[in-house]
Amino acid sequence: MDTVKNDNLNRDDHKRWIPDTLMLEERARAAINAMVGMADSDHNYIPFFGADLMNKPSKMSHGDWDYGSSHGRMIDGLILARHMSGETFGAEVEARYRANLLSFFKEDGMSYRQINPTRNWEPNANLIDQRAVILSLTTWFMETGDVAVKEAADRHVAALKRIAIKERDVWYYPASEYKETGWPSANGIQLRLAPDPAAFCGRLVMPLLKYHELTGNQDAFDLCQFFTALIIERSGVFNQDGSFNDSLAYRSGHFHTRIGTLDAIARFGAFTGDAAMISWVKKCYDWALTKSTAFGWTPGDLHEQAYEHETCSLVDLIATGITLAKSGYVEYWGVVERFLRNHLAESQLLDLDWVEDSDDQSNDIHAHTTYFQVGKRTRGAFAGYSAPNDFVCDVNEGRGHTSDLQICCLGSGTRGLFMGWSNSVTEKNGTVSINFLLNRGSKWLDVSSYLPHEGKVVIDVHMDIPRLLIRIPEWAGFTKIRFTRSIDGVETEGKGNEESRWVNKHFLVLGPAAAGETITVTFPLSYRRTLENAVGQTFETQWRGDDVVGITPQGTKKPLYSGRKVYNEAPMREGEYRRLDKEFVW
Repeated sequence: MDTVKNDNLNRDDHKRWIPDTLMLEERARAAINAMVGMADSDHNYIPFFGADLMNKPSKMSHGDWDYGSSHGRMIDGLILARHMSGETFGAEVEARYRANLLSFFKEDGMSYRQINPTRNWEPNANLIDQRAVILSLTTWFMETGDVAVKEAADRHVAALKRIAIKERDVWYYPASEYKETGWPSANGIQLRLAPDPAAFCGRLVMPLLKYHELTGNQDAFDLCQFFTALIIERSGVFNQDGSFNDSLAYRSGHFHTRIGTLDAIARFGAFTGDAAMISWVKKCYDWALTKSTAFGWTPGDLHEQAYEHETCSLVDLIATGITLAKSGYVEYWGVVERFLRNHLAESQLLDLDWVEDSDDQSNDIHAHTTYFQVGKRTRGAFAGYSAPNDFVCDVNEGRGHTSDLQICCLGSGTRGLFMGWSNSVTEKNGTVSINFLLNRGSKWLDVSSYLPHEGKVVIDVHMDIPRLLIRIPEWAGFTKIRFTRSIDGVETEGKGNEESRWVNKHFLVLGPAAAGETITVTFPLSYRRTLENAVGQTFETQWRGDDVVGITPQGTKKPLYSGRKVYNEAPMREGEYRRLDKEFVW
């Protein structure tokens, strides 16, 4: 893509100007629109699960995931998005989501799917749903400290422990669905006919661990320990070389549940100080990266859904990469930033020109389908299934076109924004580290990123910092890196090739920083082309720094990476950053 000179800058020295580049908190604000808009006000505010944007007009439909899974993801996503953005819109819908979620619990402490008047779904406590349930209760308690929420979560965790089948060194669930009468088959338990352990046990570790961290709940820790042992030592979900078991019994190597399990076990390894566990995760993660593109597209699985990328899988890659980076594998900071800048950002539905909207409700089916203002209501959602170059997956292979949005991907996509935002600037033992070169405000400092237009980052320091580090992309080298420091009218300069300037491979040491200081770091941009392989297809990808600015062949339905504009100078706009004294940590 050719660059153009930006001649329309309206710079006013009396206003706060920031680069008009990617801001994750603004993306979170857009996601709130979809999380609220997908509620079905005619059906007790149960959210629609999926949307077909290719339909004429577009439509949304309910699914059997509508209950614990969808509500859990929406509550978690809304809390995180509001924390990032400060947006309050749709609070009444969120309150209905919260009330609904609590109503799904039965006396046994499990969350149950409900009867839908238009579908023949049998109520059950689906084990996949329980992960989203405890996830949302944990975030809800983190936000409010509500004793009633903790009581519900404690009962839920106790139930998850009680129904687990316990052996000497591992625990597991013998079926995908639990009922009030118990597990469906004692014989299935005796024969160890357990369903996919990653989907039903492995992914649960992530929210259970955070709940244990917040509350000290021992049941939650026990579940983490014995489920992790199941996955690594006994399950067969992952092969010895780190690859995913692609047999039908293991959901054809389903990426979301595999990488979500890696995210969970990486966190548990970091929490327990188990270096061998972290190394095991890295082996599996590196294999997953060989099946993905450098900009973040992943296959849905290794067979039937191979051509269908889920935003859920990408967010799992983001979260796992962050934990690995924090554990010393610092090269993954750059990997994750490419995912954030590219396929996560591109997967968010912001441009609706290609979607046919309707104000007509005459063909709606109560509790089943709506055609009413679907595009408007879903703006800010994330792709349910996408191709590497297209928001819509409509290929000849696999299952063809199925749906374009899924509410699980909306919740996950929002959580991905939060993971990037909350780890952009971190502090530990007096050292503040800028890990992602994205626009971000904080109580310590503001980061203004001019990427991908210019290789330039401006840091405005708010308080004295004993030691400041900034990650420099690996493609920028070190010989041409420059930085200037300005405070009280005094300016000093430094270079990236000075001695003792680098730690942890990619981090430039800026040393102590003082309140009121402005630090400008510049480096050369990388212009390159790569060939990216996705399930046997090859895409030529044009990069400017860490941003994809063009891809060939282009998509045909809603092309991705085709509308990105870059300039010789970054466009500026009036704005401000959000700064919180205390931030959520997930």
